Amino acid sequence: MIARRQQLALALTAVLAAAAACQAHDHEAPARPGPAASAAGRGFTLVASGDILPHASIIERARFDAGGTGYDFRPMLAGIEPVVSRADLALCHMETVYGANGAYTGYPVFKSPPEIAAALAATGYDGCSTASNHTLDDGADGIHRTLDALDAAGVRHAGSARTQGEGDAVTVMRAGPAMVAHLAYTYGTNGYPLPPGQPWAVNLIDEGRIVADARAARRAGADVVVVSVHWGTEWQDAPDQQQLDLARRLTASRTGNRPDIDLILGTHAHVPQAYEKVNGTWVVYGMGDQIAGGMFNHQGAQDPRGNQSTVARFTFAPPRRPGGRWEVTRAEFVPQLFDIDAGRVVNLGHALARGADVRGVRDRIRDVVLSRGAAKDGLVMGK
Repeated sequence: MIARRQQLALALTAVLAAAAACQAHDHEAPARPGPAASAAGRGFTLVASGDILPHASIIERARFDAGGTGYDFRPMLAGIEPVVSRADLALCHMETVYGANGAYTGYPVFKSPPEIAAALAATGYDGCSTASNHTLDDGADGIHRTLDALDAAGVRHAGSARTQGEGDAVTVMRAGPAMVAHLAYTYGTNGYPLPPGQPWAVNLIDEGRIVADARAARRAGADVVVVSVHWGTEWQDAPDQQQLDLARRLTASRTGNRPDIDLILGTHAHVPQAYEKVNGTWVVYGMGDQIAGGMFNHQGAQDPRGNQSTVARFTFAPPRRPGGRWEVTRAEFVPQLFDIDAGRVVNLGHALARGADVRGVRDRIRDVVLSRGAAKDGLVMGK
């Protein structure tokens, strides 16, 4: 573990030095001015969204949107593009791996078209977590194809790796004036074993490792550390006890007077879950599915909650004194719906004219998100 931490720190130091020299994203995209950066000139906004889970119907829709030649996922995401593209840093959760040569499948073993990566980039996403229970659906080959496609699109990734060096490194991105480290982990891989000799291929949830990685990132100069976790109980609106316990312990971890982790982003449950401030740190227990086909719950019934989600948006301000914490000054959630008939993500904050049914979905999402008292800590619904 000590050797790994040293490798991690060295790798991150090199990345941070290169990023500071160019004053841009690691893949040389210019930083976008977000609301906080425009208003204060020094802060930044971060947005994050839930699971992208392309079932067969989603793949077919992307084929249709491409005119029958190739696959185009951009129209699906167009409704949320204004929210994503205006942020200084935007993170998605790419739950599935990519296939090749038209061999694409949905549930239960996913192999998605790699054209998704270009759509994510076009929507404005800077990086994605890639650690999930489906990361090993096509073994090491699936990981390689997925990360290769994300790299080609200029989208960073965290949670899976092609080499040990990549597994030991930390994904660091610029968000306005800040350097943000993105770490990602999953509870498991649906029983698929790690590829022989590749224990670094997928990051599995381990409290000690998460804290060690976060501390190494901080020591090497990351201003903000964001942790994505694929966890929880499917179809359960409330976070389960394992989520609550791990969130409490991770947010309690500190080095000196500074927390080791600044934000926790949860995925996997298929339904929106609560946001909560724990030990002074925001935790999103579950953002829900941003893109998915018709979802069936454990009772075999189609469950509309499986197509509901939120985008988390946090505005960070710089420390008041050197060595202090970047503080969240505004916390928001944007309710979303994936319209499975139209094959489009709908921003419910801008869809109130669509009628009472949509308002009912928006209100249900709001009630779940606020169910653990986040409103008293300032969480509001955004557009």
